Amino acid sequence: MTTWRSSQKADRRARLLTEAAALFARRGFAAVTTVEIGEAVGMSGPALYKHFRSKDALLAELLLDASERLLQGAREILGAGPVTDAAAARAALDELIAFHIGFATAAPDIIRIQDRELAGLDAETNQRVRRLLGVFGLLNSTPHSAPASGAAAAGILAAMAHRALVEG
Repeated sequence: MTTWRSSQKADRRARLLTEAAALFARRGFAAVTTVEIGEAVGMSGPALYKHFRSKDALLAELLLDASERLLQGAREILGAGPVTDAAAARAALDELIAFHIGFATAAPDIIRIQDRELAGLDAETNQRVRRLLGVFGLLNSTPHSAPASGAAAAGILAAMAHRALVEG
């Protein structure tokens, strides 16, 4: 059962993530203090530690959550199983690309943070994020990795993406 208190705590945590993402994207992770993050949501900096064990943990959660949402969305798109013909492969690839573009345009702060701050995560979290994002890197590298073009490339890439998502 969700209580008013637990709902308020979840809302505060979500606001902390949103405001931290905006600050990190605008100024960089290292330049933002916990005091500034707390102030952005109307609380003290030390109160942030009731929600996250550290500023690094907050960053890790931002990037892991985004990566997991991307992976889940891609799995839902490809959930029907292997693509067996060129038209279906093209449709799956188009849907994956549209999904990724939708995420990137809806969450530009997360994209900026990922580009700039991924290397600063601890090794284990960095590896988890990179693994989760691997399939999107694959799709984004289409012009460099596809040995064919058009429907043939779409079929190859959709199969690669499916293999990475399902077997990865």
